[in-house]
Amino acid sequence: MLTFRKAVKEDLDALLQLYEQGRAAIARFGIDQWQNGYPAKADIEKDMTDDVLWVSEDPEMPGKIASVMALIFTGEPTYDIITEGNWLTGDTHDYAAIHRITVSPNFRNRGVAGQTMTFGKESAKKAGFSSLRIDTHKGNLAMRGMLEKNGFTHCGTIFLESGAARVAYEILL
Repeated sequence: MLTFRKAVKEDLDALLQLYEQGRAAIARFGIDQWQNGYPAKADIEKDMTDDVLWVSEDPEMPGKIASVMALIFTGEPTYDIITEGNWLTGDTHDYAAIHRITVSPNFRNRGVAGQTMTFGKESAKKAGFSSLRIDTHKGNLAMRGMLEKNGFTHCGTIFLESGAARVAYEILL
């Protein structure tokens, strides 16, 4: 069973490497998601400053980060408009959002993504939210499969500030 804690400055180098590994994994799908250096060091540092970045560790492997995610309780402006469908909860702002999630290659295929999603769902529910939202590239089939396996429903399409389309998912808590 994983343990979860807020990311700290001492995690920065490991997180930079973890996100680089995530970019490499996504690149194998031949899509542009995360291929422009995102999330960058500044994004990680901002998530830490905003106190929204969580890491998981396996107690049997102390000091080794298994997964990372930003768990946002302040809304997501790009979720205000959804096309080709609807959010399960309509246009309410009573939701939490997950961004910048990845699993270490050393921990893949061990249920880490599912445990990370469960932690996100439980944390959002405990904070009083009625749902959890997340988005990904339509070609990121591994992520889409993981989301559906963990109870998320495909709701439609949202657009990032850059104009790039992303498939939007939501789960009721």
